[in-house]
Parts: sequence; structure tokens; C-alpha cells
Amino acid sequence: MSDGVGTISVLTESDLRSVMGLDEEALAAIESVYPLITSGIAVMPPIMRIDVPSHNGEIDIKSAFLPGHPGIAVKMSAGFFDNPSRGLPSLGGLMVVLDAETGVPRAALFDNGYLTDVRTALAGAVAARHLSNPDTTRAAIIGAGMQARLQLEALLLVRDLTEASVWARDSIKAIAFAERAARDLGIEVSAAATPETAVAGADVVVTTTPSTRPLLDASMIETGTHVTAVGSDAEHKQELDVSLVTAADLFVCDSIPQSRRLGELRTVTAGGIDVHPVELGAVIDGVVGRPNASSVTVCDLTGTGAQDTAIAGLAVQRCQSAGLGTTIGT
Repeated sequence: MSDGVGTISVLTESDLRSVMGLDEEALAAIESVYPLITSGIAVMPPIMRIDVPSHNGEIDIKSAFLPGHPGIAVKMSAGFFDNPSRGLPSLGGLMVVLDAETGVPRAALFDNGYLTDVRTALAGAVAARHLSNPDTTRAAIIGAGMQARLQLEALLLVRDLTEASVWARDSIKAIAFAERAARDLGIEVSAAATPETAVAGADVVVTTTPSTRPLLDASMIETGTHVTAVGSDAEHKQELDVSLVTAADLFVCDSIPQSRRLGELRTVTAGGIDVHPVELGAVIDGVVGRPNASSVTVCDLTGTGAQDTAIAGLAVQRCQSAGLGTTIGT
């Protein structure tokens, strides 16, 4: 963080896009937060959410203090899911970074949700690195939006994929996704007619939708498959059927309390079903891991303020090094 008092760096989406993407350093930054969450070292309050039902929207406020990080990010993330019909992205928002020693505002990041997209995709890659089989070559993506695309791209950081399938409720979007991803990523990508056909034969599956009802159940998932669910981050959302959560040989969360409140553990807990989740930090630290190559593993990523502090700190550092942004007096 800058030592200047009374000044703040304003960073635009174009500034942030020019320095931030899916790369190894950013992946390591996101990976590093999970052991801090699991150990209790991270100071991370519960997510605050404002529902806007009349416009199919929500605003989430997330933050965390990570010892050793120079800044604390407070993120206001807006998800308005009818926006694509208006020609607008479904995700938006901004982050403010405060100096970790003084609380003085140091940067305002008008990223319009871009950094959230990046850190969520990197989290999926972290989960796949530690939970999918090392010889994974085939991915299945449920959903065809921006996060679906980024999840597939991020998987290539940790696994040597040769092919992928995609399913979305809008088949035209799925076909367009497949054509573009195949061209840009250099792997074979096909659109599937159903979720069942999309996940058939997949080594790793990623769900990326705002669905309010289950899209996958235990009968669809073959032995040896790893499933990462990133869509359920509110009490009304659900991508995985209870049968899949309970049948998994290992069920992992980024944060168990968040998953029980907002994620895929919510319906299991509400039903009084006994499961034994572990946190991703424990997997990264080697406390627990994939039982064997034939195991079915599931990771529920509800998204954490710790990720936002980590990605925002790296973004500010890179922008400062590149001389980007506008400094204004406060």
C-alpha cells in the first residue's frame, strides 16, 4: 500500500484487465487463502446479502483481513440475472481496499465484477488441482456464461485437458460457447443435449449456474469423477441433488459455515442428513485428500472474502508497478 495520506488510487476495469488474468501467480494467491480460513487465521465475517427480488438481483458484501497482507478488501458484488436480456453483464460491482495497518482507504477498484470472475475461476482450478485425478483429460461444464468459460480456461492451468463438453438451458448459447472455446483454447469442445450426456465420461465437472433446483444427481456421476460447484451462494440456489452430496467419498467446502448457510450443504443440513465435510484448506495442507483414483469427490465453492482481499491486493500491486490508475485526493 502507498504511504500517501489523503490520496486514493482509482482503478478502472480496463486498468485491471490489462494486468490481471488466469496465471500462476494469481492462482497461488488464491490457493494461499484456504489454509488461512481453515486454521481460523483469516478474519472473515459472514456474507451480507441484499436481495432485490423484483429485479432478479442480489448484492453481496464480502471482506476479510489476512495477516501479512497489506490491504483489506471490501467487495460489493451485484448479481442481476436478467441483465443479459438488456445487453448488460449479470455481474457487477466494485471493491475498496483499506490499509491493513491504519484502515485508510488506499484504492477503489471499479472492476464491474471482473476480479470476482477471475478469483472464482482460479478457485475452481485450485479445487481441481487438489481433488481431481492427475491424469484428468476431459471436463464437463454446466452453464455457458462468462464463469463457465473462465472455469474451463482455468482448468488448463492445472490439468492437461484434451476435450470438454458443455450443457446450458439455452442450447444456442451452449453451441456458441463450444465453438468459441474450441477455437480459443485449442481443445475439442462439444455442446451436449442434456446434463447427463455432458457429464458422461468426464473426469472433472464444474457447475456454474444460478440454478434454484438440482441439475446433477448421484446417478449421473461416474466413479473417479471430481465435481466442483460454484453456483450456489444463496439460500434459494442449488445445483447438486442431495444424493450427490451424500454419495461423495469426500465432500469439501471453501467454508463449511458458508456452505451450510448458502451452499450445497444447506439442503443436507436442513434434512438432518449426516455428512462429514472438510474444508479446502485442510486438503491443501495435506490433512485429508482424495481417497483413491475411483473416488467421487465434490467441492462446494460459495466464494469468500479472503479470495477478494487476495486478488484485490495483487491487482493493486500490479497496477502500481505498471503506473496505472488515477490518484485523487480525499
